Amino acid sequence: MDRRSLFAGTAALAAGAMLGARQASTQPAANQSPGVYRMKLGSFEITAATDGIAYRPLTDGFVRNASLVDVQQALKDAFLPTDKVPIPFTPLVVNTGSKLVLLDAGNGQFGAPTSGQLVANLTAAGIDPKAVNTVIISHFHGDHINGLRGKDGALTYPNAEIMVPAPEWAFWMDDANMDKAPEGLKPGFQGARRVFAPIADKVTRYEPGKELLTGIHSVAAYGHTPGHCTFAIESGNQRMLYLADITNNPLLFVRNPDWSAVFDQDADMARAARRRALDMAAQEKMLVAGYHYPFPAMGHIVKDGNRFDVVPMFWTPTL
Repeated sequence: MDRRSLFAGTAALAAGAMLGARQASTQPAANQSPGVYRMKLGSFEITAATDGIAYRPLTDGFVRNASLVDVQQALKDAFLPTDKVPIPFTPLVVNTGSKLVLLDAGNGQFGAPTSGQLVANLTAAGIDPKAVNTVIISHFHGDHINGLRGKDGALTYPNAEIMVPAPEWAFWMDDANMDKAPEGLKPGFQGARRVFAPIADKVTRYEPGKELLTGIHSVAAYGHTPGHCTFAIESGNQRMLYLADITNNPLLFVRNPDWSAVFDQDADMARAARRRALDMAAQEKMLVAGYHYPFPAMGHIVKDGNRFDVVPMFWTPTL
């Protein structure tokens, strides 16, 4: 089939579709259906629930050690717009059989208008926020902690133990660190205080490298923030790695693992942590989940020379 024949056929199909559209009784939908995906990991049930997405205008300096032209080309190669970076948010719920565990809490009522969807999607999945036993936080950036408490101060997960990395608490809750921080970092300190100061005596601070709950291990991955952690989840003979913010948008920072995002507080440490995690995932063929990956934010890492890529997980209707 040549190009002319192809477009002639397409035009005929479009005309037929327009005729069908005039007869349709269902109005076009303005929004997606609930953003929920479930899978089994051994005896655990994993639920990915989207908190929505934000779009960050792309400016020079978003990647500190790459030119704007190179970043735009990487976005173009991924069939993405070249003037903004899509940043999805996908927390995970791990049902261990005895506990319902949420990994990171989303934006809540404090993010972009296209975010803050976590509670609605959990509800659509049949998960009552009051039934969550434990919330484990990877780090203190607002898109991971703001969903813990609403604008009225009420806890979103009122019956849950909240667990945070001890090094994160030590950094963000220290007044001396806040006083000497550059202006661009001060909102992070203020946000951490808004969330945690009223409940400080109820927050459990964990040491990275420890098993936090049966089958959920914390892994130190410092650099993005001073106490940033990932989580290895294991049940039976199956394992997965929740990467949190190791890569931000993977189409940029998995494919270019040595690039440094503007969000990374210590670029060298973040780069080293990223490579360690991606190397391990590729070598061990581990399933990974990335907080800022395209929904359902799961897949496998493959290594090609000095670079990596993500092979998305296939959707399946059964667990």
